[in-house]
Amino acid sequence: MRAVASPATGDAGFAVPAARGTWRPWLLVAPLLAFLAAFFLVPLGQVLVMSVTDPEPGFGHFVAIATDGFFLRVLAQTFATALLVAVLTLLLGFPLAYAMAEAGPRMAALMMVLVTMSFWTSFLVRTYAWMVILGKSGPIAWLSATLLGGAPPELLFTRFSSTLAMVHILIPYMVLSLYAALRRIEPAVLRSAASLGAPPVSVFRHVILPLAAPGVVNGLTLVFVLCLGFYVTPVLIGSPREQMIAGVIGHQVEEFLAFGEASALSVVLLASTMIVLGVYHRRFGLDRLWG
Repeated sequence: MRAVASPATGDAGFAVPAARGTWRPWLLVAPLLAFLAAFFLVPLGQVLVMSVTDPEPGFGHFVAIATDGFFLRVLAQTFATALLVAVLTLLLGFPLAYAMAEAGPRMAALMMVLVTMSFWTSFLVRTYAWMVILGKSGPIAWLSATLLGGAPPELLFTRFSSTLAMVHILIPYMVLSLYAALRRIEPAVLRSAASLGAPPVSVFRHVILPLAAPGVVNGLTLVFVLCLGFYVTPVLIGSPREQMIAGVIGHQVEEFLAFGEASALSVVLLASTMIVLGVYHRRFGLDRLWG
């Protein structure tokens, strides 16, 4: 009888070790693993070490963060701002995502291009653009003085200005998450609900919203986590009295050279982010975060 070749045998019927190609995937990802180890894991390890060794060994920095009213207020402001930005992006992004899902292919593609165009401009450029718009010589100040008279309102260097800019920067993430979920809703389901006598409000409340819930959760989680670590926008146009934790970390390093305290704050920020992602992963799975 002639030998039959199989994936585990050669052309002549000789056995080939099954583990022959198992090293190839690791070889392909080896450069990426080396890069992450050198430029992420090693610096992260240094931050962890400095948080408990600089200027002297111990957990004093973490005790100070847990007991100092200033640090607790900064943490509360950071989480409150991140939650507010996430909710605002949801309220503003849902109508746009729904319009994209309902539009025709060409219009949806055009709207997608307009939404993703913001990714082509850096955070710094967009932040400076808001500085011009909200400044005393900007269009809002001119319009206010023209229509209402008197001194224009102080919009720049406030919590309002930083929140507005962060909503503008992060809303594309929310729109893309919602659009991915809304596009998966079968039109036949909506037609069936309408044919059974459900008014548009009921269709939206009882059909569209439940089916779009995964996109809502994905968008809220993504925007919330990204907003926790925002540095450029709150520092440049935010209020100095209502700082976020990333700005405080920068001040600790640049002004006070308090590397140990800044490292401890960084560890707290990282732990907070990991807790949020851990809760999401336990409930939904991180593989669904990007739809």
